[in-house]
Amino acid sequence: MENIPCSALTDALTALAQNTSPRRRRSTVKTIPREQHTSYLTDTADAHDVYHNSQLINCTGRTRVKWENPKTVMVITKPGDYSLIRITRDLALFLIETPRYGMESGITVYVDEKLKESKRFKYEKLLRNHPLTTDKLKFWTPQLCASQPKLFDFIVTVLFSSWLFQNYIPPVIPFHLGSLGFLTPFDYGRYKEHLHKAMETGVRINLRGRLTCTVYRRVPHPDCKSPEEAKVVHLRNVVRNPVTGKFTVGGWCQKSEQEQIKKKKFGEVDGEDVDDEQVGCISAPIGEERQVPCFTTVPVEKYHVINDLVIDRGPSPYVSLLELFGDDKHLTTVQADGLAISTPTGSTAYSLSAGGSLTHPDIHAILITPICPHTLSFRPTLVPDSMELRICVPFNSRNTAWASFDGRGRVELKQGDHIKVTASRYPFPTVCKEDQATDWFNSLQNCLHWNKRERQKSFAVVESHGERKATRSPHLSKSSTTGSQKSSSSSSLSDLGHDEVFGMFYDDEIHRRYDSNTSNEEDEMEDTSDDDYEEEVFNGWTDEEIIKSRYLANISKELEKVNISSHNDHDE
Repeated sequence: MENIPCSALTDALTALAQNTSPRRRRSTVKTIPREQHTSYLTDTADAHDVYHNSQLINCTGRTRVKWENPKTVMVITKPGDYSLIRITRDLALFLIETPRYGMESGITVYVDEKLKESKRFKYEKLLRNHPLTTDKLKFWTPQLCASQPKLFDFIVTVLFSSWLFQNYIPPVIPFHLGSLGFLTPFDYGRYKEHLHKAMETGVRINLRGRLTCTVYRRVPHPDCKSPEEAKVVHLRNVVRNPVTGKFTVGGWCQKSEQEQIKKKKFGEVDGEDVDDEQVGCISAPIGEERQVPCFTTVPVEKYHVINDLVIDRGPSPYVSLLELFGDDKHLTTVQADGLAISTPTGSTAYSLSAGGSLTHPDIHAILITPICPHTLSFRPTLVPDSMELRICVPFNSRNTAWASFDGRGRVELKQGDHIKVTASRYPFPTVCKEDQATDWFNSLQNCLHWNKRERQKSFAVVESHGERKATRSPHLSKSSTTGSQKSSSSSSLSDLGHDEVFGMFYDDEIHRRYDSNTSNEEDEMEDTSDDDYEEEVFNGWTDEEIIKSRYLANISKELEKVNISSHNDHDE
């Protein structure tokens, strides 16, 4: 087992983020024919880059990482759980007041800024009773996470970290304080032991792959002169080669005064017909030339998810109608309640509930799991993570669709919108308790009770009397054997001092939980007043606050680049 410093891990994560392909094409606003399956909007690395990243992730997962004098740690507290506020305070005090690396004090701890005013956290009391907290205890905000992600050496929590850090993310030590705890192998009752081991002797790092989900919105065609015309589906001439099967996209359909075609407005199933004067189309001859609807789409949002992208029908009573494409090829039409696109890490989340397969995190794949499909043959599928997936809402869909990213950032997809899914360049590093395979199978057994059932009982022969310790049955004479044939075998064994019983097996399952009595006496005296704050509510950061913080952080970075550029020009 090779030992590497944590700085090498940071360099590896940065290399993954900066690994771009020469084949990468700039994403622009283009008109996409439906027959071409929205193939012209690409912004992803090629298969060679994905393979290179996978090899780097596998190599990093086999090494042991040791922090070189870590200085800062970020603690993320789950909102709404009052007990975690006191635990956060205890954890922060332990990290701050425990001397490390020849220093008189510990490391700097960042906690949620919303805990600063919490009556349970007692920030003012901490400053009075623990002088080291004046300089060592600080507070983080979503804007700080977006602008300075490399400020923290490691983090304590799991899923919410992926939502806060949408690009580079420090290693995460996941402690089990939630409900299920599939991604949290560390028991908080032994947090001092686990943290000491991680910072002193080193740990294994598991780089979990994430998915990049880019939302594309349909926009009016540039030639549209009125809002009514923008609602109409525009058509384009497409010619198919009967020999090769390749499609050639031609120009837009021209207006024709000779032919009037009655059709519906875009997005309307019922209602009055409108004249086709606004669109118009030269009728195609019977053969290989056809007219197909085209859309103009632009990328507007991008998310990195560690679990899944879920597209569902939302509040609509109708079945969702989605078009699924893979690498510019139409795969299938989805008629179901929805579709879950998952990572191997997310195979134990929504995908599992929808009947998807359990997938080991070392497998570099994307899971496609339908949610209640209205067909008997749509089975869950695994595709390589080098494939580019697109999920589109067609123009003839009865209703819109809704998308959520790791259960957050819920957005509506209207007719003509689509989402592009690719492998992310920013993996999610988590600390392993033992190793990746052991942690994963232990989580399956402890959290999901994988393949657990009552063991089939076998027959066993044991002695019924302790004082009769015969190891073997006595030899029976021929006469006694003949006489015993009249009785059953069980009665014969009973006469010999043996009973026929069932052999039982028990599994030793040790469930360790955090003991509230492990705190020091001073903290116990402080916690006696916690009951007075039952009305206090610890609300976490909303999606709107986090998205706004990312926007402000991006503006700050751009302004900093402009200032540096102007300063360089002034020096010249």
